[in-house]
Amino acid sequence: MLSNLTNTLEALSPSQKFYWLIGGVAALLLIASVIGWLLNRRLLARQNPSEASQKVINNLIARVNAWWVMVVILGIAFLAGKLGTIILFGFISYFALREFMTLTPTRSGDHRTLSLAFFLLIPLHYYLIYIEWYGLFSTLIPVYAFLLMPSISVLAQDTEHFLERAAKIQWGVMIAIYCISHAPALLLLPIINFEGQNLLLLFYFLLIVQLSDVLQYVFGNLFGKTKVAPVVSPNKTLEGLVGGGVSTILVGAALWWMTPFTPLQSAGMAAVIVVMGFLGGLVMSAIKRSLGAKDWGSMIEGHGGMLDRMDSVSFSAPIFFHLVRYFFTS
Repeated sequence: MLSNLTNTLEALSPSQKFYWLIGGVAALLLIASVIGWLLNRRLLARQNPSEASQKVINNLIARVNAWWVMVVILGIAFLAGKLGTIILFGFISYFALREFMTLTPTRSGDHRTLSLAFFLLIPLHYYLIYIEWYGLFSTLIPVYAFLLMPSISVLAQDTEHFLERAAKIQWGVMIAIYCISHAPALLLLPIINFEGQNLLLLFYFLLIVQLSDVLQYVFGNLFGKTKVAPVVSPNKTLEGLVGGGVSTILVGAALWWMTPFTPLQSAGMAAVIVVMGFLGGLVMSAIKRSLGAKDWGSMIEGHGGMLDRMDSVSFSAPIFFHLVRYFFTS
């Protein structure tokens, strides 16, 4: 029976696999919406419901509603193909960089450098993905932009906190543009025996990243007691990491059929995504704490800003990309 299921899944065309995935995600979101509605109705039926319970349920409903919107947007972009997906991620980088720079104060001497980042680096970097120029894609920001941006800033002759300002801009560009862009950069990889299916691999990566975040949140709220880093991120618990991480790895193994991996390899890749995503969330939370902010923004109801959704992606995407490139490309 398992062998027949395996053969059936392998026989599906890329478009059929995509529709099955979209249907599965929609079904999960529908179940989550119903659960949220039932929990809220039960809570309202109580006399004097606790404020904490109401807050948790409202947060759950807001997150699910936001996920409906995000899945629809992702689905449209994927159906639009390579160009639509790259344009979508270009806008994601734009909004993420804007949030980062909004929380990290700059001076008038940095304005030309910021204009360069927003209006030249973002479109040029994503254009390199579109034309599949890996060599320049991999060096444009960490080499050329790294040296060019402070060179432009120094021409303003504003030396007050120069190193700190330059580092903030470079960090923002690296995280919001370079690191996040490694997700759509999966489209340029010539993966062995996987021609024409790179969009599925990107969908797999995004699904594992976001599912890990959701399951860690759920397990943390249900069973969380041991704080991993209470000063940095009070809501992250060991129980949430283990329960959510293991569950995500199992899901990753079950989704091997939409990847170039074996079930064991898919579980290993999911484990890498879980660990790097968790570390990304911690690091970005530490930056927020140092800036005195709870969220990067309020763009996505229930989720905070764009960077609050992309913090896990920013750390896991480059590692996942290079593991695939090293082990699975021709």
